Amino acid sequence: MGRIELNKRRISILVAAIVAFLILFRPFGSSSTPGAPFKDDDLAWDYPELEHEHTPAPPVLPPSNAAHDAVSVDLPVSVDPEADEPAPPSPPPVEDLHPIHTLMDKADHAFRVYEGSISSTFRQTVDKYRSKYGRHPPPNFAEWYKFARKKGVFNIDDFDHIMDDLRPFWAIEPATIRAHAAHIWGDDLGHHASGIHIRDGQVAKISEGMWRSEVMEQVVNNFVSYLPDMDIPMNRQDQPRVVVPWEDMQDLLKLEYQARAMPPGASDSFTANQAGLLDVTIDPAEDKSTRLDAGWFDAPGQRFMTIAAAACPPESPARRSTLGDKANALYKEKLGGFVNNFNLSTDLCTVGPAIDNLHGMLYSASSMTATRTLVPIFSECKTSVNNDILFPANMYYKHDDRYDYDPTDDVDWRDKEDKMIWRGVTSGGVQTVDTWKTMHRQRLVQLFNGTQVLADGTEATVLNQADAGHTATKINYKEYPHFEPSAFADNHSDIGFVESWGCVPDCSFYDSIFSMKNQTTLSSQFLSRYLIDVDGHSFSGRWHAFLQSKSLGFKATIFREWHDSRLFAWKHFIPVDNRYDDLYALLTYFVGYNGHASSKHGLEQSSPDPNPDLYIARHEKEAQKIARQSREWAKTVLRREDIEIYMFRLLLEYGRIIDDNRDRIGYSGDGSELDDFDRGQTAKSIWNLNDWLKGSSPSS
Repeated sequence: MGRIELNKRRISILVAAIVAFLILFRPFGSSSTPGAPFKDDDLAWDYPELEHEHTPAPPVLPPSNAAHDAVSVDLPVSVDPEADEPAPPSPPPVEDLHPIHTLMDKADHAFRVYEGSISSTFRQTVDKYRSKYGRHPPPNFAEWYKFARKKGVFNIDDFDHIMDDLRPFWAIEPATIRAHAAHIWGDDLGHHASGIHIRDGQVAKISEGMWRSEVMEQVVNNFVSYLPDMDIPMNRQDQPRVVVPWEDMQDLLKLEYQARAMPPGASDSFTANQAGLLDVTIDPAEDKSTRLDAGWFDAPGQRFMTIAAAACPPESPARRSTLGDKANALYKEKLGGFVNNFNLSTDLCTVGPAIDNLHGMLYSASSMTATRTLVPIFSECKTSVNNDILFPANMYYKHDDRYDYDPTDDVDWRDKEDKMIWRGVTSGGVQTVDTWKTMHRQRLVQLFNGTQVLADGTEATVLNQADAGHTATKINYKEYPHFEPSAFADNHSDIGFVESWGCVPDCSFYDSIFSMKNQTTLSSQFLSRYLIDVDGHSFSGRWHAFLQSKSLGFKATIFREWHDSRLFAWKHFIPVDNRYDDLYALLTYFVGYNGHASSKHGLEQSSPDPNPDLYIARHEKEAQKIARQSREWAKTVLRREDIEIYMFRLLLEYGRIIDDNRDRIGYSGDGSELDDFDRGQTAKSIWNLNDWLKGSSPSS
């Protein structure tokens, strides 16, 4: 009996240890082995001090005029273990007062809150759903839950984007939504759309098909048997389409809130044979169904803020034309101008007036067919003022060498060049000899052209450590508003166009402005440590690959995407103001700058240095840390499986919105019927972890 009890005790201790280990390492599980720590040969060389990663490095004071051999802040102090003398006492903790250091700490805290609030069972998921949204989950929610768990979802609760997009449609009659959805693709102006038509548990037809609709069909086929009959209008344009005035939207949201209810005994099934869906059995030319006027209007080449402002609150900068410091204070640090609220930095109601003539789509969109009526149209991206229904961009799911990340093409951080790279074409808006300077891509290329910035007398504001009032326990900074960046840009950036495209009447005027660079593959960009991603006509399809790489991604955008709530600025990427006025301050923080440095410090400067009084300690370790966190996280929440999970949930919610009985259907149970399933998933995770710890794969 004693031996049996001892074995039981050992088993209990082992299980408890494994569960604790699983919980501790859960945020960094790989897609193949849930809960397993991320393994990377890059880390052993570059992160000897990771167990102390939150301890500030010893202060590195700026060099005096007589001594220029400063040590970078990221170089560890070596101690000889064979020395006879005892090691000196540890120095007191040093507080780094750089705003980026603070922003990284805040991002870490926000992420810990995020991962600490995740439901672990179906019961908890259902309870949280009702608490947040005031309704039962939609029919087939249990099937979605099992699908998501089997696919290795990280956060079963993080689908607020879907709920926010669909909320106002609760104020529109289901039959009206169905009527719009059935025929948007065939409207005279709304025809910039494809239709995906689901009947009897399968995709029965695609109207106005293209590669995007074909990819969506591939995604939907993973779970289509659980969906009701529906028509899905998918936007074919790069730009979003729906812009409902703010006052109208508030009325719709008020009606949605008033309609919230959780009736007992709701039916866990969708209504069959609903009227108003597209007749997929006849030729569209023979379809005599009544078409609703969606109010489409064409506005290519027009200033988008003239359309967008009406969708903003009356007190917003977009409606009050608030510029300068008042708008900046809402989303930027006072010292250095770094973005501290990425959501607001992409909010056109906040930043629109300031960047109205600095972004191609805002100044002169290449195409724009829009409506102020709330109609259902699924788009891959949208701005803060749009009311399109977001879905994961098809490019993220489609296998395409131009956008897919291949780890075999990447190199370790230590082998990358200490540069920021960008390549692209001159897309973004209608370009003429008079308007090209308003385009966001063109401004980026100009900003990092060393010859051009020198000729223009361009200056930037960076943060200086020299003469900033250091103490033994604090590293201080002050603004250096006259940074001359020409030599730094030449040494630490590789940014340029590979092709001119999209100009009126042609692009010959660029011949005297830009020198085109050679075409590069996506993988060749991973030879650089810093990857900046900016918009084209709409979102950038390279972003997922950048996040998955061993380089550090910088992001400037006005567009919202499905994954936004999953990505934390300053933890997974570096946010950039759309004016780019913070870019040199960001890059010098990570790369470092010493006005008197010799080439051995990796800061080759011409003599005399244009910024002799500038000293910025190198923060390479911080850069590598964020890059590591980014790729670990991307492996967890930006997989093709995560796209399937998101789309399944989106179309279940959409299926209820268009159901005539939507107020009386949904999952009304307490979640207990999946208790055994949840226990099985937990046991499977423990056994997977146990096999990983033993260095072997599961036997079954």
